[in-house]
Amino acid sequence: MNNRPMIVAVLLLAGLVLSLAAAPHARAQVGKNMGLLNPNTAGAEEFAGLPGLNPDLAGRIVAGRPYLNMEALDKALASALSADQRKELYARLFLPINLNNASVEAIRMVPGVGRRMSWEFREYRPYRALAEFQREIGKYVDDAEVARLEQYVFVPIKLNSASDAHLRTIPGLGEEVLKMIRDSRPFTGMEDFRGRMSAHAGKGEVARLARYLTIE
Repeated sequence: MNNRPMIVAVLLLAGLVLSLAAAPHARAQVGKNMGLLNPNTAGAEEFAGLPGLNPDLAGRIVAGRPYLNMEALDKALASALSADQRKELYARLFLPINLNNASVEAIRMVPGVGRRMSWEFREYRPYRALAEFQREIGKYVDDAEVARLEQYVFVPIKLNSASDAHLRTIPGLGEEVLKMIRDSRPFTGMEDFRGRMSAHAGKGEVARLARYLTIE
């Protein structure tokens, strides 16, 4: 009896199952979080125990939201924490940076990223997908380090064509906003998105979400 067709079918089915299981992460444009707190979405109680943060400074972080880039957060903390203290804090609290336009200063705020690695981050711009970052940076560091670095970055998500899985990688994106995006597409531009979103969220929240998005 020739069992080859059955074996091939089983192997194909196994491959399909594995690809579907991996799909949500493969499609992600915002790096997979490994416990890093986002300063725009973390609850005030989550700041307790972070290095250098007392209740007063934690309250100031919350009051200053939203932060649209790491430079803004760094500036808000600079009067209370030294450069070394902020460096230690950013291993636990960080706002993901846009791989395609983050400044050298912001890239160097990523813990463990020095001059050489910051150049590697910028060498491969523009990134079309997070998988490109994983592949290119994986030439220089191992998989564990790529996974660690990935949680600090994102590639802008195409607003008019992104899947629900893509959009759900945006920190703090709720189902109501997801439905609004899906039902309102196509948007003519980011100003169109901001205008329509204003009926569902405040100006700060709209700006916070918009930084993760782009119109293709």
